[in-house]
Amino acid sequence: MSLQNMSKTAVRVGKNYIKGYSDVQVKVRDATSNDPWGPSGTQMNELAQLSYNQNDFVEMMEILDKRLNDKG
Repeated sequence: MSLQNMSKTAVRVGKNYIKGYSDVQVKVRDATSNDPWGPSGTQMNELAQLSYNQNDFVEMMEILDKRLNDKG
């Protein structure tokens, strides 16, 4: 991992903490980041399983809505 990618990851971790995102929301943010390698199959499988829980599903959709409406 390059120094630039490490700093992006550190910024993302900081934002997750400051904004008070839940564990589920952090997982969605990680899977939908602009990292060049994209989400792993394990991440996608975990999110798919979490989507069966109504509360987790709502949290996931909140982050996806924010991501789809991001300017940048």
